[in-house]
Amino acid sequence: MDDRNELDRNDLGKTPLTALNAALGGRMVEFAGYDMPVQFPEGVAKEHLHTRALAGLFDVGHMGQVVLRAKSGKYEDAALALERLVPVDVLGLKPGRQRYGLFTDARGGILDDLMFANRGDHLFLVVNAACKSQDIAHLRAHLSEDCEIEELTERGLIALQGPAAEAALAKLAPQAAAMAFMDVRELTILGVSCLVSRSGYSGEDGYEISVPSAQAEELAKALLADPDVHPIGLGARDSLRLEAGLCLYGNDIDTSTTPVAAALEWAVQKVRRTGGAREGGFPGAEVILPEFEHGAPRRRVGLAAEGRAPIRAGAELFIDETAPAPIGRVTSGGFGPTLGAPVAMGYVPTASAEPGTRLFAEVRGKRLPVVVATLPFITPRYKRS
Repeated sequence: MDDRNELDRNDLGKTPLTALNAALGGRMVEFAGYDMPVQFPEGVAKEHLHTRALAGLFDVGHMGQVVLRAKSGKYEDAALALERLVPVDVLGLKPGRQRYGLFTDARGGILDDLMFANRGDHLFLVVNAACKSQDIAHLRAHLSEDCEIEELTERGLIALQGPAAEAALAKLAPQAAAMAFMDVRELTILGVSCLVSRSGYSGEDGYEISVPSAQAEELAKALLADPDVHPIGLGARDSLRLEAGLCLYGNDIDTSTTPVAAALEWAVQKVRRTGGAREGGFPGAEVILPEFEHGAPRRRVGLAAEGRAPIRAGAELFIDETAPAPIGRVTSGGFGPTLGAPVAMGYVPTASAEPGTRLFAEVRGKRLPVVVATLPFITPRYKRS
């Protein structure tokens, strides 16, 4: 045994399911400072296809869970406070509903993406693992005068994704079946109060379950007792979200990308745009809002390879086979098991972002043809009602 590697692993963060992941045969790797399973014995491709066909269970306990509560006790005050940091409609979110959001900076770049839910008298936020320390510091630096910011460090987070997810969870919590996409409810599961959202990061119907750390393993085992539910690692999580056209922070979005360049206009509701009732008032508004009218210089697009070779992140994109300088870059790429073909996303000048545009990606010194494709690559199967 390599003692140094063992010491390094001990230094990594643990989730409430770390021991279970290892016991299930997970190949553990460092991810965002945590000891996480990249795959299980079934392998990435089979895990991916199982999630699309039935249901997969993902440990996402490394992500940050935060309660944002106005000192006044009013949801409205917490919502308006958060709107100072995000370009989305927080105030108009109905109780028991969740929405996707973005933290932006003064230059219009994206500091992180997040999910937030209206819990009646407070907001519940889920932020990315790699950014959670800076996100919480950002919230405290700007909102502490008006709000209490509490990181929930004693909770696990489990994602259950796939067409069989509803049936699997309904065995333990029948009320889960009545939820629609982006609903958030407090449900009792195995005698424990859990916060459940009908959402996920795969393009499939499913749930994310916030559960007290002490009961997380029991819940995961109960879900895995269903033969339709298999454990799924980070590898398949990445290929599932890529097929669904979903961004990975640090790859597809970062401080160099604006919401418009990232093709995330849908995340900025009209009430926060030019002419809206609460226009602007968020970091970078003077950069972001004009882009809704005039466009951004570049655009995130889907890329379908004409051959079989995967196009990986970092590959440069060219307008033709002989152009001396690249026009863009791939930010996420790999093989799409559902499609049986390579898929990728990247940024190109807006003039080259029209679906059907033929470009070339440089892979190991060769320029391979790719075609700009409409995102997502698969049809999402969220339960809308």
